[in-house]
Amino acid sequence: MASTTSSTEINGYPVDRQDEVLTPEALEFIAALHQEFEPTRQALLAARAERRAEVARTGRLDFLAETASIREGDWSVAEAPPALVDRRVEMTGPTERKMTINALNSGAKVWLADFEDASTPTWHNVVAGQLNLIDANAGEVEFTSPEGKEYRVTATELPTIVVRPRGWHLDERHLTVDGEPVAGALVDFGLYFFHNPSVPYFYLPKLESHREARLWNEVFTYAQRVRNVPHGSVRATVLIETITAAFEMEEILYELREHISGLNAGRWDYLFSLIKYFRDAGPAFVLPDRNSVTMTAPFMRAYTELLVSTCHRRGAFAVGGMAAFIPSRRDPEVNEKAMAKVREDKQREADAGYDGSWVAHPDLVPICREVFDAVLGDRPNQLDRTRDEVKVTAAELLDVASTPAEPTEAGLRNDVSVGLQYIESWLRGNGAAGINNLMEDAATAEISRSQIWQWVHGSVQLAEGTTVTEQLVRTVIEEELATIRGALGEQVYHEGRWDQARSVFEQVALADDFVDFLTLPAYALID
Repeated sequence: MASTTSSTEINGYPVDRQDEVLTPEALEFIAALHQEFEPTRQALLAARAERRAEVARTGRLDFLAETASIREGDWSVAEAPPALVDRRVEMTGPTERKMTINALNSGAKVWLADFEDASTPTWHNVVAGQLNLIDANAGEVEFTSPEGKEYRVTATELPTIVVRPRGWHLDERHLTVDGEPVAGALVDFGLYFFHNPSVPYFYLPKLESHREARLWNEVFTYAQRVRNVPHGSVRATVLIETITAAFEMEEILYELREHISGLNAGRWDYLFSLIKYFRDAGPAFVLPDRNSVTMTAPFMRAYTELLVSTCHRRGAFAVGGMAAFIPSRRDPEVNEKAMAKVREDKQREADAGYDGSWVAHPDLVPICREVFDAVLGDRPNQLDRTRDEVKVTAAELLDVASTPAEPTEAGLRNDVSVGLQYIESWLRGNGAAGINNLMEDAATAEISRSQIWQWVHGSVQLAEGTTVTEQLVRTVIEEELATIRGALGEQVYHEGRWDQARSVFEQVALADDFVDFLTLPAYALID
């Protein structure tokens, strides 16, 4: 372990039972990770900016010539452990205590316990989330609501817990080493790995290159060695949710080949990444309304087909994207239509060769499971479907122009409304927000604000003939806030954080310089 004579400080407020999580030994481990890997993290973040500048200059993105030998080579990833062989339905959600119990009772095969896009990184959420997972793995998690309702784990078949730490770009300001904030990714990974070394399974978000995957592999190797955990015990699934990672799927699998079990089609962040990377590349990269971009769009189909083909050729699992619908207990007609779309989406993924898929609500678990049960039969997965016929080019991955539909005023208003509502919820500590019967997380808010930024700076004309300008957006913001205020009522509205939400939204959607992630300025406003 690296020297830990450095000063480690906790700058957060006290959290109930925090001494069970923030033990001296755990903090020493976090400090060692920081000392060992922070310089590389900073270098890789700088490389992101350099690569984006190059893409902006050339307008091009392609498969890497220098790694052709990896793509052409004969290799495979390590065989998955028994706990990760069957992934036909995965439930996602934050590590809040009631959600932990609901997820464990959901009937899913995997629970993605989320410290990232579905969780606001308040110090309470960071620490209490780890405590909830410690209790869950010990079989001791239970909860009583303020109303007196009791929640307990009653399922006999529990999902495998797979933890998603924060992305490389986020700091944890409440924990510093020698005055430097520790990477949120290393805090989330380090605390979970330290306290739960027998179940070290992780989802890795927002990687932009195979070099970033290599850093995670080095972290895993180091952590296993210093904690005397057998090499290869850690298993990761990488979300392919950036446009650059889509061009490096093979390389990402290769770098993590001793520790990886699969890739996931993180489709909402993928749309955000594509807009972000090509935001100033002209009309060919202007997407229509967010809700009009389906998985059958040519560029999305190319991405999802390439993911299955790449994974199965290398012995890794391919996991499908999120079904974000929240069932309504008041509107059966809405439910019927939405459930049909969820079934269609999961059927398409199962038929394409995916080994499983994501849902955001326990009521969707049976649908996803039923669809994959029908396709898989007695098999736990579809690794035997190699999809060798799939051949995807760089041009197909970037063929945004062939997407049907166009930007509309309704789409603009939806972007504004969802963006405002999500950010306000996030600022109150709730990173998974139900909006219009959809479970929204940071990814969908990122699409909303980046799309508006692109439309304003590209003077995009809506289907109705109106040109999107900063003033138009500000007018829509005013109108949408008035609608929200009317729906909530004066008292509830004023108890919220709407002024701050508006300020953040205007900054990330309308500023001259594009803010890489909306959570960066928003983080300064939470405890």
